[in-house]
Amino acid sequence: MPTVEERLAALTPNTDRTESLKVIGLFLTELEKGTVRAAMRDADGVWAAQPWVKQGILAAFRAGNVTEYPAASLSFIDKDTLPARRFKPQDGVRIVPGGSSVRRGAYIGKGVVMMPPAYVNIGAYVDDDTMIDSHALVGSCAQIGKRVHLSAAAQIGGVLEPVGNVPVVIEDDVVVGGNCGIYEGTIVRGRAVIGAGVILTGSTPVYDLVRGQVYRRTADHPLEIPYGAVVVPGSRPMKGAFAEQHGLQVAAPMIVKYRDEKTDSATALEDALR
Repeated sequence: MPTVEERLAALTPNTDRTESLKVIGLFLTELEKGTVRAAMRDADGVWAAQPWVKQGILAAFRAGNVTEYPAASLSFIDKDTLPARRFKPQDGVRIVPGGSSVRRGAYIGKGVVMMPPAYVNIGAYVDDDTMIDSHALVGSCAQIGKRVHLSAAAQIGGVLEPVGNVPVVIEDDVVVGGNCGIYEGTIVRGRAVIGAGVILTGSTPVYDLVRGQVYRRTADHPLEIPYGAVVVPGSRPMKGAFAEQHGLQVAAPMIVKYRDEKTDSATALEDALR
């Protein structure tokens, strides 16, 4: 029997829409079960994108027709292949009332809590016991580990295209502070703490004051924040006569320490909140 990957690959613009919708529905269900993922980590800790999964998500967009989703006094317009997910108590997640939404094709693990309003997009993977706070975003295909805390207004970008690019990855036990932005395939290794207001993109250099290193994205590797690093906002002077004349500086996130018991105490979540 053909796999979901093989059935997706066989779809063409001439495929009967009923068949296309059946295959795409099976594919989205596998994403929601977590049996397929947009990116995977190997035994050496290297993350790699799964291009066929991203291609399947793009196929879901292409096959969809724009339709109205009525919701009480509100009205939403989107592709009919990608409605919002609905959950039951036995799913083991808690989505607090007030405007949060999880799109079809997103995996939500046991014990996940979403505070309103928050949004998880298609292809995202949110592992067990993670807290998604108010106004937080988990973008398309982003990979979020276990026991992560995405604080209020944290923006976790995803990477859907190009299909070969690794999406943003937040590994286990990471704390992402309020108003942070993590984009363009950045990988945050386990137990790191990203302080409030830190912005990490593909062009952001991160200065490690502890180890005396600078971390950057290269042609072959995304920007990576090391295991247990504590990153805070910083700045550095800009070069040139005009910049020096006006005292201009540019943002420069800095690693000021590595996680210890004091950090754990400061970032712990009360079990009662879950």
